[in-house]
Amino acid sequence: MKYISTRGNAPELTFEEVLLTGLAEDGGLYVPKDVPQYTLAEIESWRDLPYAELAHKVIYPFVEGSVDSEALQTILNEVYGGFAHKAVAPLQQIDHNEYVLELFHGPTLAFKDFALQTLGRLLDYVLERRHEKVVIMGATSGDTGSAAIEGTKACKNVDIFILHPHGKVSEVQRRQMTTVKGDNIFNIAIEGNFDQAQDMVKASFGNQGFLKGERKLVAVNSINWARIMSQIVYYFYSSLNLGGPLRPMAYSVPTGNFGDIFAGYMAKKMGLPIDQLVIATNSNDVLHRLMSKNQYEVHPLQHTITPSMDIAVSSNFERLLFDLYDRDGAALAELMGRMNAKKDVVSLDEEKLAKARVLFDSFAVSEDDTVKVMQDVFAETGYLLDPHTAIGVKAARETRRNNNIPMITLGTAHPVKFEDAVKRAGFDMPNLPHHLTDLMDREERLDVLPADLEAVHKFIAQKTFK
Repeated sequence: MKYISTRGNAPELTFEEVLLTGLAEDGGLYVPKDVPQYTLAEIESWRDLPYAELAHKVIYPFVEGSVDSEALQTILNEVYGGFAHKAVAPLQQIDHNEYVLELFHGPTLAFKDFALQTLGRLLDYVLERRHEKVVIMGATSGDTGSAAIEGTKACKNVDIFILHPHGKVSEVQRRQMTTVKGDNIFNIAIEGNFDQAQDMVKASFGNQGFLKGERKLVAVNSINWARIMSQIVYYFYSSLNLGGPLRPMAYSVPTGNFGDIFAGYMAKKMGLPIDQLVIATNSNDVLHRLMSKNQYEVHPLQHTITPSMDIAVSSNFERLLFDLYDRDGAALAELMGRMNAKKDVVSLDEEKLAKARVLFDSFAVSEDDTVKVMQDVFAETGYLLDPHTAIGVKAARETRRNNNIPMITLGTAHPVKFEDAVKRAGFDMPNLPHHLTDLMDREERLDVLPADLEAVHKFIAQKTFK
C-alpha cells in the first residue's frame, strides 16, 4: 500500500513511513493511493467474526508490506482484549431503528482508544525493527491526550508530549492525562485554546530543528492515517450486527476534527452500504456553515459543555476535499491556502459541494438542546448519554432522511467524563469504572506554559535530551 499527499507535491510513502511522518512535507495529509474494495458478498462473509478478527480484515490492506499479518493480529487481540466489554463496540437501542454505538469501553472511556491503543503498539513494532526513538507531540481538546498517553506509555522508544488548553478540559479528562506515571510522559497545559495548541503542533512538524536532527516527531492527532484506519472498523462491525451489508445504514457522528466521520466515508468507499453521514457539531460549527451555506469562515473558538468538539478548524476535512476536487493536489493546495489564511469567507465550487451533499448532512446543536436531549433520552429509556453523543442524537433526529433504515449515533465517550453537562441536565454523576475509582486521589504531573512556540520547543528539547 502506497500513500500520497492531498496537496500533490510530496513523495509517495509506505504505511511504515506514514506512521512516522504525520504531515506531508508539502503541508498536506497522507491518504491511500488506492482504496481497498469489497463486494457485498465479501463483507457478508465477515458477519460472525469477533471484533479483533474483523479489524484485521479491514486494516491489513492498509499496512500490507509494512506490518506482518500475524503480528497485526497479535496487536489487535491485545488491544481489544483489554476493553471492558466483550463485544468491544456494543449497540444500545434508544428508539425504533435508532441506536447508539458505544465506543467508550476502552481504558480511557472514549472512542479514541480504538485507534490510539493500536497506534501505540504499531509504533513500538516499527521502531523496534528500525532501532529508532521518536518524540510524539499532540494537541488535545479532551480525549485524544489521555488515549494517546495510555496507548503509548509502555513504548520503549517514545517520549510523549501532549498539549491541552489550560483550564478548558474536564477534570476527569485532565486527570486521565496527568496522573499516568512514566518518565517518558509530559503534559503541557497551554495558556490558550485548543486551536493555538494544534497550530503549534502543526508548526513543529514543519520545523523540527529543535530536536537537533536526533529525533523525529510523530503525530498522534487524527492527522495520522493510523487513527483513521482503525476507526473504519466499527462502521463495518455495527452494520454487520444490524443486518448489513444487505441493507444500508445511516450514521450520525459528533465531530470536531472530522477524523471519525471521515472513517465512515472510507467505509463507504470500501463497499459498505452507507446511505447518510451526519456531521453533528456544537456551536463551533465551521463544517455545518460550509455544508449548509457554502461559507467557510473560521470564527473565534467557543468553550462549551462538549469540550472534545471545541475545535474551530477541522483538519481532516482536507482529506474529503481531496476527493471532492478529484484528487487534484494543486487545486487543493490553492484552496487550502485560502482557507488557512482565515481572512475571507471561502466558498467551494458548487459542483464539488453538491457531491458531498449526496452523502453528508450537517446540524449544529446548542447547549440547551444538548442538555434537553440528555434529559429526554433518559426519560424515555433510562439511558444516560454523554453530551457529545447527545449532540449526535439531536443531529440524527433533525436530519434523518429515511426512517426505514437504522440510524446509528456514535457514542463517543462515557458521561462520567463530563461533570458540568451531567449536572446541568439534573443527574447525579455516574460512578467511575473500577479501574479508575481512585482517579481523583492520584498525584497529577503537568507543566503550564504560555501559548508560545519557542517556549514549548525549549521545554521539549530540555526533557528529550536531559
